[in-house]
Amino acid sequence: MTKRRHALGIAGFIALAFAMACGSSSNKSAPSKTGPAGADGAAPEGDAAGVSAGDDAAGTTTPEGTPDGSGVAPVDAGPIVAPQPLSPDIVVDQFGYLPASEKIAIVRNPQVGFDKATTFTPGATYALVDAHSSKKLLEAAPAVWNGGATDSSSGDKVWWFDFSSVTTPGDYFVLDETASVRSAVFTLSTNVYRTVLVQSTRMYYYQRDGIAKDAKYAGAEWADGVAHPQDSKCGLYSDGSAPQDLHGGWFDAGDQNRYTNWGASDVIELLRAYVENPAVFTDDTNIPESGNGVADLLDEAKWELDWMARMQQSSGSVLSIAGHAGASPPSTDTSPCRYGPASTSATLTSAAAFAYASIVFGTASGAATAYPGYAAGLKTRAQNAWTWAVANPSVKFFNAQNGVGSGEQEVSDATSLLQKKLQAAVFLFELTGTATYQTFFDGNDSSLLSSFDPFHMDPIDTALEYARTKGATASVAQTITSGFKSNVEGANYFGVLSSKKGAYPSYLQTYTWGSNQTQAGQGNMFADVAAFGIDAAASAQATTYAERYVHYFNGVNPIQLVYLSNMGAFGAESSVTRFFHTWFAHGSDWDAAGVSKYGPPPGYLTGGPNPSYTWDSCCPSNCSGNSCGAAPLSPPTGQPDQKSYRDFNDSWPLDSWQVTEPDDGYQAQYVRLLSKFVQ
Repeated sequence: MTKRRHALGIAGFIALAFAMACGSSSNKSAPSKTGPAGADGAAPEGDAAGVSAGDDAAGTTTPEGTPDGSGVAPVDAGPIVAPQPLSPDIVVDQFGYLPASEKIAIVRNPQVGFDKATTFTPGATYALVDAHSSKKLLEAAPAVWNGGATDSSSGDKVWWFDFSSVTTPGDYFVLDETASVRSAVFTLSTNVYRTVLVQSTRMYYYQRDGIAKDAKYAGAEWADGVAHPQDSKCGLYSDGSAPQDLHGGWFDAGDQNRYTNWGASDVIELLRAYVENPAVFTDDTNIPESGNGVADLLDEAKWELDWMARMQQSSGSVLSIAGHAGASPPSTDTSPCRYGPASTSATLTSAAAFAYASIVFGTASGAATAYPGYAAGLKTRAQNAWTWAVANPSVKFFNAQNGVGSGEQEVSDATSLLQKKLQAAVFLFELTGTATYQTFFDGNDSSLLSSFDPFHMDPIDTALEYARTKGATASVAQTITSGFKSNVEGANYFGVLSSKKGAYPSYLQTYTWGSNQTQAGQGNMFADVAAFGIDAAASAQATTYAERYVHYFNGVNPIQLVYLSNMGAFGAESSVTRFFHTWFAHGSDWDAAGVSKYGPPPGYLTGGPNPSYTWDSCCPSNCSGNSCGAAPLSPPTGQPDQKSYRDFNDSWPLDSWQVTEPDDGYQAQYVRLLSKFVQ
């Protein structure tokens, strides 16, 4: 499920307007666009002019030392020739498309929401234009969506311009031949998403706790000293007694706490990404372990697993949380480290992660050489955790209720706890072949597909994992695969996409807090059809549907925003400039890309549109003298679902964490989805 948490008390009270690109450029070496504008058309405080460099991105150096961040210098195809003004109403994936994939540009005429005054009438003919030679490779009329109806989810009238027939690699833009306005320049290439994957996985390096961020790896802008050295003597939450060495792990989200339940789940998701497409995860993304012969994604997962190992007690139980107050930068935080006691849920989730990691590290290229004995040690940890959890089936610790951390991770209902035990049983059965785990799963699996939606990808993937495990009970496996097939290929999933129910191709039934995790989950649900071998006849269509959700994150949405931070140097025309995070806080040196001294690092996925956003209950005038403004910020409030977003990072009482806070779990779902399309 989407993680929901309350924020930390970092000061920041100025309303920041939503960012939209509104300029143009004509040469990759000569930036000339303006930055994001506010919802009212005016440039807001924190305007990110020049940051989302997009068409002008060549020549920017990254910590990896190459313009695209992948470690491989690109071929210079010459200057971009795109003299037409850039239109916010011709919407494309700002990075680009795989040559053989579906490629649809969205033409939009806003009807409802903050941008309804900026109406746009499409011309009769659109063209796909080579951005170097100006040659038109395709000319066609855009197809009106749903007879010209207004889409309630976006507030837009929409047309689709399908240029899937063009498969020649190169740089292109979509041109309205009547209005002489264009889309962002994008690329058709088999490796178009390689750089994006690198930056989105590097996010976890910036989230590392207990390590100095050396400029060699982090870049000078985000270099920092050792974060939280006091974690070597982390004390019990109640009185600081019984200190333990609990250093390491990842900051879970915008806070600097580390939650076992969530962290273990994030590791599992990243391991799935690796298992499903190992070749795309390389050993050269410029983290300290790069070059050790092991995929950097596995090195990153190991950073979290090693922290979890420190959280495991001699009994096999696993502590639930280790927390701090947090600071910007993290090395300045001197608050004491406090941990919560072991719980059944944390121990079961850890058992699952240890077992799956043992499987992966036991077979991954280079792992046995770089980390001898590691896989065997993880196996022992997994078995010990299972034994303790079985003997202690109902131990709970509600960390938020006890003043530790800023979000509640404890599992409060019996079904969710059972699903964690089933997940651990699947991986332990896959690892050991022991009948005990199989018998437990076979007798208790019925709940896993009972809530079939993108909010419940963990239990869905648990069921599918069992179905493909060697030795699984054939009748149980068949029930799982047939149940998944009938659901995903039914009216609510294949059906709504094939019928074009959504004006934007990545249809989502419900937008909530953390909607970007749900978007990625929906994409992964479609991708599971191929990844788990569910239906060979439907795999190609399912893969096409999954790829639509990648395009959503990369700019094919009503606000034309790449939902990753600071990606202008990597091809984005308009990307997130700021987000709620203790380190990259409002008013800090890392506040906003292109405005503050540094801005946040590239590659962080934000929470996404949230129609339920509101200001703190103390607003408008009872917040200890802190200003809220006259009414809740709009956007995000008062908008169609997909426009319920604002590029801001204010803390209490405006509470931007409901919209823009990143999260390791959101990131893991996105990394897994994106990796399917990296070649």
